[in-house]
Amino acid sequence: MIKARGVGVERSGRLVLSGVDFSARHGEVTVILGSNGAGKSTLLRTLTGDLKCSSGSVVFAGRRLEAWSVAELARIRAVVPQSSALNFPFQVLEVVLQGRAPHLEGGERMLDEAEAMQALRIVGMEDYAGRDYTTLSGGERQRVHVARAFAQIGADPVGRCLLLDEPTANLDLKYQHEILRLVAMFARAGGCAVVVLHDLNLAVRYADRVVILKCGHLLAAGDAGAAMIPEMLSAAYGIPVFESTLPTTGGRFFVVRE
Repeated sequence: MIKARGVGVERSGRLVLSGVDFSARHGEVTVILGSNGAGKSTLLRTLTGDLKCSSGSVVFAGRRLEAWSVAELARIRAVVPQSSALNFPFQVLEVVLQGRAPHLEGGERMLDEAEAMQALRIVGMEDYAGRDYTTLSGGERQRVHVARAFAQIGADPVGRCLLLDEPTANLDLKYQHEILRLVAMFARAGGCAVVVLHDLNLAVRYADRVVILKCGHLLAAGDAGAAMIPEMLSAAYGIPVFESTLPTTGGRFFVVRE
């Protein structure tokens, strides 16, 4: 659904991405990995169209990104930022209804409220619809924004794309897994999900494909099982990374040893 070729991005006279190739497909979770300053968020913002390429191109659903209008894109792809500065006492349902803005024609309809309530049910927060958003915990707020994204792109994930920038930042373990399970469910139902993550063990559990960046360059890309190897991760993060397996399930996990 998304293809980027030779993407370069220059900011304040400095090249922060150089020659990056990227692809994300329906039915998969693609995770972008790399250390701080590697270019993860810059790449995500380039894929969403928030940042313009200084070189290369991004193709979304078969059309170059610049050929889409803002309204067209907003109806089929949604972005969940790392955090939100929303500090007004909106009801939770009102926040989720903001996701319906690209679909409104002369005001909200019963369909829009139904879509918003369905999105809240998906994230397990339908009972919070009338709550004041500012009274929610960080994890609850993040689930509301995931619901807003689901309401924006509609109930059917097929042909839709969800892009999330470190959605688990500052969340406890329960909420980290809840958010990523929702993202994985969206992808398994035919959607396309792209997620920036820091945590290698969350990535190895939920990613189908990974893209690993280092200093604005593509270090590795491909199937998560093949690309997430200790040698590659050690090179990406500049610290020795070792792989182990869980004795009960055989699942992979990574540890760092000085």
